Amino acid sequence: MSFFGRFSTKFIFMKVMHFHLIIVLQFMFVFNSAASICASQFDIIRRGSPLAATPPPHIYRSFDVSGVENMSSTSSSKDMPPEKEEVSVLQDNNEIPSFLGLRGSKLHNAVAGMCGVGFLLFGYDQGVMSSLLTLGAFKDTFEVYRNGNPTMQSFIIAIYEIGCMVGALSTLYLGDKYGRVRLVFAGAFIMLIGGALQGCAYTVAHLIVARVVSGIGNGLITSTVPVWQAEIAKPEKRGKLIALQGAQITLGIAISYWIDFAFYFTDPSPAAWRVPVSLQCVFPLVILPLVLKLPESPRWLIRVRREEEGRRVFAALLEKPVDDYLVNQHMNEVEESLAAERALGGETFSMKRLFTQGEKRNFHRLCLAGWAQLMQQISGINLITYYAGTIFEKYIGIDPLPSRILAACNGTEYFLASLIPLWTIERFGRRPLLLIGTAGQCLSMVVLTITTKVSDNQGKSQPPAIAAAVFLFVFNSFFAIGMLSITWLYSPEVNSIEIRAPAAAISTACNWISNFAIVLITIPAFDNINSFTYLVFGMINFLMLPVIYFLFPETAGRSLEEMDLIFKQTPVWKPWQAVKIAREMPFIHAGAMEDIEEKRMAEFEHTEHAGLFEDNSITEKMSMKNDKNSI
Repeated sequence: MSFFGRFSTKFIFMKVMHFHLIIVLQFMFVFNSAASICASQFDIIRRGSPLAATPPPHIYRSFDVSGVENMSSTSSSKDMPPEKEEVSVLQDNNEIPSFLGLRGSKLHNAVAGMCGVGFLLFGYDQGVMSSLLTLGAFKDTFEVYRNGNPTMQSFIIAIYEIGCMVGALSTLYLGDKYGRVRLVFAGAFIMLIGGALQGCAYTVAHLIVARVVSGIGNGLITSTVPVWQAEIAKPEKRGKLIALQGAQITLGIAISYWIDFAFYFTDPSPAAWRVPVSLQCVFPLVILPLVLKLPESPRWLIRVRREEEGRRVFAALLEKPVDDYLVNQHMNEVEESLAAERALGGETFSMKRLFTQGEKRNFHRLCLAGWAQLMQQISGINLITYYAGTIFEKYIGIDPLPSRILAACNGTEYFLASLIPLWTIERFGRRPLLLIGTAGQCLSMVVLTITTKVSDNQGKSQPPAIAAAVFLFVFNSFFAIGMLSITWLYSPEVNSIEIRAPAAAISTACNWISNFAIVLITIPAFDNINSFTYLVFGMINFLMLPVIYFLFPETAGRSLEEMDLIFKQTPVWKPWQAVKIAREMPFIHAGAMEDIEEKRMAEFEHTEHAGLFEDNSITEKMSMKNDKNSI
């Protein structure tokens, strides 16, 4: 240890600087146009007089434009508070709104980056305790880890998931009341407090309370961010963006493992565990000053009757003027979907709708979302995420220093594998990746059972132990390809706008309660049945394969409103029919846009040949030819 003491300070400094570099790169990823951001001001959404939006006549609805002149000439004082009249200037219909000076793809990237920071925080908080539990300094502070029973040791780690479940369930009420952005802000603020409390903990009770507080904040973030992202993203890019968030989870885990490894050399100083735990506060400090300046979900804004704000968000995301026909089309799709839901269930949302089938098969869709999250946890992933260092050192028999290096490398490989869905999730769809990933997880657990059993019988012999360590990496790879991202994506994709937020809350709560159970039983299971723990998870993964194949419809490339049509056609007592209907139903959203384009061009050609167009029609024609590429 004296050898390590001579270079530990320099080594720690290098690792901390490496961590700071990663944070800076993450910040740059969120805002990839720094010069334009710094030069711009936040474009405040104002609820003023309705903008005259006159789409082409063949867009889904026909609009009565007889009152447009009167509408634009009056100040609509009934909708505008008197004290804000001086800022209620009617916007130019040719204006393209922006947020933080960003619009179009840059704005999409900013939202995706902010969601990514939320999941980066999630991953770091999950992985940071992995290698701290066996540190002498940690055991000195919390004696239960030196001479306590395994169940209590697991409970202290697992209680974090109970906090996460409470936070997720709170969005049942808060999600549709306060929107997506404010809940992400609240979650980050609570996690900042929880991280600080963990870093200064001196008793077991203090640590438990701190982990519950952090969990509540994380539950708010993880149940809200996927919904926010799904409601803003384009259908063809939604899967890739959620896959990117999955990669952010694993990046957070990898960072936490390497930070743990760096501070391992300061043991027995309390800094060996206090600094890694406290560093989670960095991520909320990135989220808090910026998230409220990004656009709210336009679908939520329309749902709470803030239509003009929703229109401006759609215009900014599409990089079109507020009265453009594409903006009108998106507005119409959401409004028609909401009108149908209000006709079925009235204006006030009732929790009863979650547990009744109805025309839109709400309960069926809720079950799919909840089961997807449940499968993610009972697959056994957090067996590795929370206890990688402990498994390598205590249950495979590798020395302490190599165990920590392997745990850090395991997290890094996990992150690299999680990048694969960026290229596969839209190309191959959700179902194939889930099936391939689950089959690989099953195989990995079976091999782990065999290799660890042989290693135990031969006195922790090296070759079987190496094979077991390798298949911990293999399991992570298959999980990253399949369940890591898709389970977070599936809930907002399959649920209707009416129940999307409460369904996300319940499905995320399913994730956390099953996560709690797995983390709680892991150490006692290893102490009692040892290598057969892996076999139990192998059988669970095997049983999940037919569930995915027969019950989970494909959602890739579908608009959120399009999924409503698939479930409407699914018989109540034959839920497996949803898979067939999704496979055979044409992509209505894309087809509708092609029809609109063809009609517009046909009308233009007809008008051109008749010699009836005005000078500005040439510009209109060029715009029509390029509109499709911007959808």
